[in-house]
Amino acid sequence: MTRFTAKRTPSQLGPAAWDEILPPRAAGPVLDQGIRADVTIIGGGFAGLAAARRVRLLDPSASVVVLEAGQIAQGAAGRNSGFMIDLPHELTSEDYAGAGDDRQIIALNRQAQGFAAGAVDDYGIDPNFFDHAGKINGAASAAADAHNHSYARHLADLGEGCEHLDAQAMRDLTGSAHYLSGLYTPGTVMLQPAGFIRGMADGLIRQGVRIFEHSPALGFAQQTGGWRITTPKGHVDTGRIILTVNGHLESFGFARGALMHLFLFAVMTPELDPSQTDGADRWGITPSDPMGTTLRRINSAQGGNRIITRTCAALRSNMAARPADLARAARVMQRKFDSRFPKLAGLKMQYAWAGHLCLSLNNVAVMRELAPGVFAGCVQNGLGTARGTLTGMGAAELACGVTSDITRHFTAEAAPKPLPPQPIRDIGANAVLRWKEWKARAD
Repeated sequence: MTRFTAKRTPSQLGPAAWDEILPPRAAGPVLDQGIRADVTIIGGGFAGLAAARRVRLLDPSASVVVLEAGQIAQGAAGRNSGFMIDLPHELTSEDYAGAGDDRQIIALNRQAQGFAAGAVDDYGIDPNFFDHAGKINGAASAAADAHNHSYARHLADLGEGCEHLDAQAMRDLTGSAHYLSGLYTPGTVMLQPAGFIRGMADGLIRQGVRIFEHSPALGFAQQTGGWRITTPKGHVDTGRIILTVNGHLESFGFARGALMHLFLFAVMTPELDPSQTDGADRWGITPSDPMGTTLRRINSAQGGNRIITRTCAALRSNMAARPADLARAARVMQRKFDSRFPKLAGLKMQYAWAGHLCLSLNNVAVMRELAPGVFAGCVQNGLGTARGTLTGMGAAELACGVTSDITRHFTAEAAPKPLPPQPIRDIGANAVLRWKEWKARAD
């Protein structure tokens, strides 16, 4: 009998601040009995809820169950920075330019945005949580400005528009004199990620999808007619499984030794009095150098007048960030916040947290059939909102026997390349990350 057992379940470090700043939401039910489903999705983030929605659209008669290890919007989905980016955004490059067919990637990313926008309409999700605002690549050094010009040329070759912002325009937008320039691209959707995910979950529940929280899948075994998934207090007998657990794919024994488990860190201010801040009340900046600092400003419609800072990275192959990692990152982010907003220097952050990313060395996802009736929509390469939505959609299509541009793209990708052995992997990668962080220190 074929059996897959989870060696570990997700663990989180720090609060999911995006969820904390919204009105309280009661957790959903725990799976505490044996049930049946046509399709069971393991993981309730962007990929998992996209998969559930796609199954419902393709086969409205199918019974669908989602198993979430924690609470909806408190895992990785509520810990990212909320940029749903349409353009190439390869984190391992110097300027985000991709190495493959970028026109195809753009088309797929926009398909993901359209799918998510459809959910906003269908489920009545607050449009403030899905803001078609665009984003800026901020440059605070000559090298970063050169990255922006290189990326702008790449976009021009693709027929994509962008706008250069000078230092004064950046100051008017952000209220900060830190930036030399910026590159505005209009296609990014800025999410309140926890609000969006909550809205997705609530809409799916109204459609009859059963979502169980605090119900991690401990493993699944093949049986006559399908699979049995075991949780701490119950089980699901199901015909098809869709794994949307990102890096925890490796926990179930797939792609072992080929996935990089990267943690990024973020802090969020308490709610600010409008007199304390200048510039626009909503904006998002990604650094021109991918190892620089991401910043967002949100307003009361998204959870308060706040500024979010994200930077620093650590590779932890055991899939658990360390408190010391977060403490170091929080110190770095405080310095970066103070340098950008001297009027607010020394302001104590209300929240600090870690978020788990999963990357492959060759920047590929794992979206394919792994075993008979078991499909994966995993390995988002740091692009959890758009790539997660796409791989969730694609895994659902495979499970329903549907072929599309999404399934053709991801099933044609190579397998993730094997990584160097331990301890070389973590020691070497973290040394490189620190060096790249130092190079991008101004950004």
